[in-house]
Amino acid sequence: MSLEDITSIIGPVTVKNNKEQAPIAPGMLEKHYAPRTTTYLVDDISEFIALHAGKKIGLLLHSTDHPDYAVTQVNYLSKTGHLKEAASRLYNAMHELDQLDLDMIVAQRLPDHDLRKSINDRLKRATK
Repeated sequence: MSLEDITSIIGPVTVKNNKEQAPIAPGMLEKHYAPRTTTYLVDDISEFIALHAGKKIGLLLHSTDHPDYAVTQVNYLSKTGHLKEAASRLYNAMHELDQLDLDMIVAQRLPDHDLRKSINDRLKRATK
């Protein structure tokens, strides 16, 4: 559920600062589920891949609506582009890529609004 969804149901909410000394949940830590494989969050996947030709790259994409990329593996958060499915599959999809002995994982940055904002936040934490 996005912040906008929650606000529409219960009204304004206060978001706790992620840099607190004693976060109340692991997801509030500055770094959360960082794969062992170096992971990048990028806006332009094609450009990034071109800069890393010859590397074993795993892509983490939101949906199947993209060009074909010459990479080792592509994992989709949601083949249909469904945001709730994408959010729920995020850590599992990263874990699957992390098991493949890749040189790097490249995640697609999403437009930063609604549930996409939460997905981006999780991806940012995974790339620290």
